[in-house]
Amino acid sequence: MAWSIEPQLEHYGCLVDLLARAGLVEEALDLVATMPMKPDVVIWGSLLDACCKKNAGIELAEEVAKMILESEGDTSSGVYVLLSRVYASAARWDHVGLMRKLMTDKGIMKEPGCSSLEVDGINHEFFAGDISHPETKDIYCVLDSINESLSSAGYTPDLLQAPLVDGNALRLHSERLAIAFGLLHSKRGMPIRVFKNLRVCNDCHEFTKLISKIFNVEIIVRDRTRFHHFKHGCGSCSDYW
Repeated sequence: MAWSIEPQLEHYGCLVDLLARAGLVEEALDLVATMPMKPDVVIWGSLLDACCKKNAGIELAEEVAKMILESEGDTSSGVYVLLSRVYASAARWDHVGLMRKLMTDKGIMKEPGCSSLEVDGINHEFFAGDISHPETKDIYCVLDSINESLSSAGYTPDLLQAPLVDGNALRLHSERLAIAFGLLHSKRGMPIRVFKNLRVCNDCHEFTKLISKIFNVEIIVRDRTRFHHFKHGCGSCSDYW
């Protein structure tokens, strides 16, 4: 039955994202090549993200990154961060350094991560490495306890997923501080709800999954891209977002 619906860019974007999630990057590229309209930066971004997660190859990632820069310009840090992850996964640390230098030379600053949650009607905001909150001492004590519990469970930070920051900065990402504060004040059986202005990185995603299991708490994180629901050590996105 014909529904007389003319596919729009958003429809193609959904198809590209689905193919990329399934690891069918070449098929996704074929679809992009046959689209009746010019792909936007969102579609190219889905493909670059797939290159990071599915190890689709450095050459392909570089080509997709080039398309993003042509569509969006070189003022956004996102493409440099994603491309640096591709290089880090291939142990091309000289290229990771090049990405850092390009960002510095172009004056491109990575937007600072900010996470917030509401407790008793009051909104609390946290930035990466934040020490400005009145309960900072207690928050960091909880975070230390979390890190000890996760280390005992076999967790180790995945530094390849955050090649533009050091390990200490990774351990103090804003959502971790927010979750630690949430554990301090959460009521039994109630979920912790966190909002973040950036995409959750792979390591924080794994970190939060383990917290939901070890501490038996439901955690919902709304980042720039989508909702993440963590419960019993599992994430709703099946580790692709």
